[in-house]
Amino acid sequence: MSIQPFHLAIPVYDLDAARTFYRDVFGLAEGRSSDMWVDFNFYGHQLVIHQHPKTSSQENAHTNAVDGHDVPVPHFGIVLEWQQWEDLAARLKAHNIKFVIEPYIRFKGQVGEQATMFLYDPCGNALEFKSFKDMSQLFAK
Repeated sequence: MSIQPFHLAIPVYDLDAARTFYRDVFGLAEGRSSDMWVDFNFYGHQLVIHQHPKTSSQENAHTNAVDGHDVPVPHFGIVLEWQQWEDLAARLKAHNIKFVIEPYIRFKGQVGEQATMFLYDPCGNALEFKSFKDMSQLFAK
């Protein structure tokens, strides 16, 4: 199955801080840019950060309870291979990233068991990174 890359443009109120975060902390390759936006290769997808005044969700994060944790909404992220997820968790810890939800296994022993972690970028955009040892569980009920 071939998956087409997605394009996601997100608001950032500090373009320099966000650029440094996505480039240096995550190690994402930078693409085209201007004074107002920067493209990144987000695991084969196009993530664009756009200079924008602070949004209400960046200022006052909303959460929903999931598996005993307060999950920030909205959020975005990607499903990684297990080893990629473990490597990213180690990389983020090495950069002393403050997690909203520390890396852990969610829904342990249940349908949809997954590794997950949540954090905010410097502009308050919530990110989730997850992985499934059994990818057939990705859309399982």
